[in-house]
Amino acid sequence: MTSFTVNNQPLEYRMDPQTPLLWALRDASNLTGTKYGCGNGQCGACTVDVDGRAVLSCQTPISAIEGSFVTTIEGLSRERDHPVQLAMIAANVPQCGFCIPGMIMNAAILLKHNRNPTEADIREAITNLCRCGVYPRILDALLTAARVQRGDETVSTGAPPGIDPGDAARRVPALTPPVPDGR
Repeated sequence: MTSFTVNNQPLEYRMDPQTPLLWALRDASNLTGTKYGCGNGQCGACTVDVDGRAVLSCQTPISAIEGSFVTTIEGLSRERDHPVQLAMIAANVPQCGFCIPGMIMNAAILLKHNRNPTEADIREAITNLCRCGVYPRILDALLTAARVQRGDETVSTGAPPGIDPGDAARRVPALTPPVPDGR
């Protein structure tokens, strides 16, 4: 058995110790926010926080993190109000959304260690691949997230989890359809 803490919950995995953390999270814990992308550690879609470090969960056997603390996208912010999440939404970064959880985790870890990153710091730390190619928006969003985290700026919050889709437009202005001119 391999034991470690996931999103503040101590867990024991009765799996082969060489099982990649990705599959322990997705299959055994039903934490499907962590994505399987390339499977060889190049895309970053599977990034999680292990003891404050960005870790590629597809490349990390569970035996290597015995006793560690793991945070997934589901555990980053229950209300989805982490500065990185808010800034990414405000900058319209998510498109297909596949790379976003790993990118958010990588960015949150960067901001945990560097409250005032430069563009160069962000480019060096965030090597996640995005098929949609929204890299300029990602950079802007992460600079905004750093300002929000420092308290230098605010970003409006999105709809909380569990909101009825019919109510979402009233809570998130970007989802409100435009009013036809003069009608």
